[in-house]
Parts: sequence; C-alpha cells; structure tokens
Amino acid sequence: MATTAVPIERKAPNRLFIGGEWVDAADGSRLEVRNPATDEVIVEVAEAGDRDIDAAVAAARAALEGAWRDVPATQRGVLLWRLADAIEARSDELARLESLDNGKPIREARIDIREVVDCLRYYAGWASKLQGETIPVRHNVLNYTLREPVGVVGAIIPWNFPLLMAAWKVAPALACGNTVVLKPAEQTPLTALELAALAAEVGFPPGVLNVVPGHGERAGAALVRHAGVDKISFTGSTEVGKQIMREAAETVKPVSLELGGKSPNIVFPDADLEAAARGAFSGIFYNTGQACTAGSRLLVHESVHDELVAQIVERARRLEPGDPLDPKTRIGPLISAEQLERVLGYIELGRSEGATLLTGGGRAAYRGEERGYWVRPTVFERVSPEQTIAREEIFGPVLATMTFRDEDEAVELANRTIYGLTAGVWTNDLKRAHRLARRIQAGTVWVNTYHPLDPASPFGGYKQSGYGRELGEYALDLYTQVKSVWIDLN
Repeated sequence: MATTAVPIERKAPNRLFIGGEWVDAADGSRLEVRNPATDEVIVEVAEAGDRDIDAAVAAARAALEGAWRDVPATQRGVLLWRLADAIEARSDELARLESLDNGKPIREARIDIREVVDCLRYYAGWASKLQGETIPVRHNVLNYTLREPVGVVGAIIPWNFPLLMAAWKVAPALACGNTVVLKPAEQTPLTALELAALAAEVGFPPGVLNVVPGHGERAGAALVRHAGVDKISFTGSTEVGKQIMREAAETVKPVSLELGGKSPNIVFPDADLEAAARGAFSGIFYNTGQACTAGSRLLVHESVHDELVAQIVERARRLEPGDPLDPKTRIGPLISAEQLERVLGYIELGRSEGATLLTGGGRAAYRGEERGYWVRPTVFERVSPEQTIAREEIFGPVLATMTFRDEDEAVELANRTIYGLTAGVWTNDLKRAHRLARRIQAGTVWVNTYHPLDPASPFGGYKQSGYGRELGEYALDLYTQVKSVWIDLN
C-alpha cells in the first residue's frame, strides 16, 4: 500500500536517536508505522538491532560518567520543567501524532499529553529533594546515607499510551540522575522520537536520553541482556514480563514490572446506578479497552444486574467508528491486525463457552469499508468465573459481566484472578467501601469512580500484575540506590 505523508509538522527525523545524534540502524533495518484506523503506512522509521543497542548503552554510559554526572540536581529539575514546557507548547501537534499512529481518539490523546506535562513537572520538583539520612549508630562514627542514581536505565514501553508511558519512566529516572535508553513499541515510535528531539532542544546533554525503536524480541531483548544496563523498567504483558525477569537474572540487574490486569468493577445495590453505569462504560471502553487498568470484569449484585447492564448496553450500541482526529469520536480502532485477531478470537471463545452476547461481537466497518482494525464494543452477560473471557486479559472493548449475592462473594470473585492491578467499588456505604479497599488484592482501588490517576499517587500491581510502584515518591525507589558511609571519629 502506498505510503502517505504524516499530516502534521514533525521535528524528529525517522531515525534512531543515540548520543545526541540522529542515526540510521547499523544494518539499515526499517519499521513501517501504520495508521490503525485505515491500515495505511504513514511513515517508516529506523529499526534498532543489537549493534544499535550497544551504541545507545555506550552513549548513555558516557553521559552518566561525564557531562550528566556534573549537572546539579536543581538543574536536572530545570531541564525537566523546560521539557514539560516544550511539550505543552506543542501539545496539539503531539496529540494528533499520538492519535495518528496509535488510533486513539484525539480527545483521549489530548488528555494523555496533559498528563505527560504534569508528570514531567512533578518529577522536576523531586530532582532537588533526594536526601539521605544521618543514622545514630552505636560506634563512635558518623554514619550517613547517600541516595545515588542506579545508572543506565533500559526503559521498555507499550503501545497503548506511548508518550505517557515514556514520561512515567523517563521523568523519575532523569530526575534521579540516571541516563536512559528508551525502547518504544514498534507500533508507536513517533512521539518517543519527538520526545528525544525536544529533550535535545531544551538542553539535555547528548547521551542522557537515547531512543531506539524496535521489536521487543530483538531490540528489547538486547537491552535486557546488555551487561552495560543497570536497571530495566518495563510496562507490558505478563508473559513478556516473565521473560524479562529470566533474561535479567543473567546479569543480576534490578527489574520493575507493570504488567497485565483483569480488573474487577464491583457494583452494590445501594450505589448510584447511573454513575456506576457511566464508570463501568468508560472503565472498559476508554482507549478501546486497550489498558491494563480496564474494568473488564463487571461484578454486579444480582438485584440490580439487569438494570445496570441495560444502561451500559444502550451506551455501547451508540458507539460508532469515527475518524480518530475528529473531536467527536469516542472510540478508536485496535492497534494492529494481530490485536484485532486476538480480540475477535476471545469473543468467539466467549460465545462457544456459553456466555450470552448482548451487543457487539464482531468487526466494525469504517467509512463503509472493512478496513483498519475496528471491532464493535462488546458486552457479555452471565459469564462464569471459569470461562476464558473471565480469566484472561483480552486488551480490547470486551466486557464480561457476572453477578454476586453478598459482599463475601463479591470479594471472592474479585480476587479470583492471577492479576491484581486495579479495582473499582460502587457503593454509598462508607464502611463497606473501606472494608473492600482492604480486602481486594489490587494496587489501586477506586471507590465511586474509575480510572483517575495522578503523578503524585503510586501505581502498580499485586500478584502477576507486576512489582514496584511507578508515580509518586515511590517511583524514586526504582531509580536510586542507597549507599551507607561510615566516618571513624576516634
């Protein structure tokens, strides 16, 4: 299919960014970046391989031991703030670019860019506030701790929130004085390359931030295995997270993982059902369900199940494919043909295993044609906990609804999963809300809302949803190491 021009001004060349320079891949490899709405190739970018990862790690190491080491903490904060300003100044262009290569509605992309700016400014403030302690040990010595950067960070990010996930890793890592080799997903490298261009523009020294688009099994694996990388920060699927843990063991490098989810969204009969319907709707259909936080399991008290689900189905039936760049569009395509096949496969499993399909359940046409990666918002009811669509992460706009009779059964169903990332609870009973917040095995529990996040509040999972906490002060632990210093006073 013929390549089409990117319909916005771009600052970044379609090359790798290593050591402050735009370079081609060592072996000349290129990646096609497709518009998920139409399946058209919009641009090609350089694809990193082993030699490119070697070069990026060497550049990051040189910066860590050179120019970046001597930059005061306050100046690191100033640079992050300038980067936030630069992104804010180009927020509309970056949102359009994000929508173009990810497929998400421009309305959601604009929210993402605002959150990127907030994240960078939040960690800009932390850069000058990393402190050690003076410890009163029993010996006649002065004992104190230093909080130091961990070193060269390999950051591997997914395609569902490309620039936002980059900010979640790059901002705290740089605030703490590390250098970064960022590998964006092969499907969505464009805003990560723009981030590199803007970082250079505002004055980050060469090698502090390197961006190397490429496939996970090639560039990502090389980054994880590399002896010159001191820490890996990964967001993605649980299966790939397990593989990264195995690979990182060879060089005994620390790993933080934000992985999959199968989040329960629990509605009690005393809840505001209209608000719960809105929350459940956005909980599964926001970002076309392509979110690890998606409220993909809706657990509803049997007395209000039919009323609540009817409201959600009515809303879902009104969602129609539309140009992602149109502010009126409320749902976008899936990211790729592979993801479309995966989601349609799960829908067929839901049917074959006995769940009742209420709406959706198939591919959607875009502008009268079956092109792009569109699927209709899908709702199943009377799903049993043993069925595949109740257990496995689908990563698409597919909602599985189940009923419960009392609080204990709701908690049992909520926790009957290998995942533990997020959960929602809808009730007007304050005591119940606090009880469930404690009993549910998840890193984040929302009560009478769904999906709010803030850079000041920690985010991460229990069980096979990963370990380590991004965002908030807790993220500083991911990107620093503590040194104990003893001074003999005798």
